[in-house]
Amino acid sequence: QERLVESGGGSVQAGDSLRLACAASSRAFGSYTMGWFRQAPGKEREFVAAISWNGGLEDYAGSVKGRFVVSRDNIKNWVALQMNSLKPEDTAVYYCAADPGGRIWPSNYEYWGQGTQVTVSS
Repeated sequence: QERLVESGGGSVQAGDSLRLACAASSRAFGSYTMGWFRQAPGKEREFVAAISWNGGLEDYAGSVKGRFVVSRDNIKNWVALQMNSLKPEDTAVYYCAADPGGRIWPSNYEYWGQGTQVTVSS
């Protein structure tokens, strides 16, 4: 069983940046496709970004493309989401997720973190 722990959330002003991190516990992390999702109050969870097992492929939701960057370190077992030019509509709980099969879009995310809150005020 994989354990994913997010960190880095907080409250910022519009236009600011935040960097989220997700630490994984398993040595198999390097074979996972990793994704970031978010859920705003009253809304369904939505895809934000994903990165392939070797970091060679990235995918982004249209709403964050050009502002967010996903990265990973397979030695230190983490994946990060750099969020720039934040907007109030980016306010949500952000979750990282792992597809242990390494599938690339579509992925089957089996492991999820507990989430970290990001609040952007105008």
